[in-house]
Amino acid sequence: MNRTIQEMIVLVCRLGVGGIFVFASLDKLQNPAAFATIIHHYRMVPYELLHAFAVFLPVLEIIVGSALILGIQQRGAALITLLLNVVFIAAIATALSRGLDISCGCFNTDGGHGVGTSLIMRDILLLVACFPPLVFSSGKWTLNGLFKR
Repeated sequence: MNRTIQEMIVLVCRLGVGGIFVFASLDKLQNPAAFATIIHHYRMVPYELLHAFAVFLPVLEIIVGSALILGIQQRGAALITLLLNVVFIAAIATALSRGLDISCGCFNTDGGHGVGTSLIMRDILLLVACFPPLVFSSGKWTLNGLFKR
């Protein structure tokens, strides 16, 4: 594959996944109590840890999303977003298998999209988009690459 095309694919995936993760974190950061309620509806996190998860998860999302957008520690950020997508897929699949009729809490805390197979498909696409920044370098369009010059 042409090096320039490869770098463009990595850039598009970095910006896409990073932008989605940053956007997904914004409402959760503003409404941690509502996000804790959404996490509680999944019935996967012990009650004592709900508020810690409700604060930690969106902070992690904005950090790794920003790192992908800026190209800072691209491979590490891509690996974390990939792992987060695996967790999200598992959470949605578990909720579906238990027949829970709940909001996913993906982008907003006031209702939003219910869990369903379409969310699993979306998260699988996001997971796949994590691979190019994880596997290939895109030093030309990153802050890390800028500082190496």
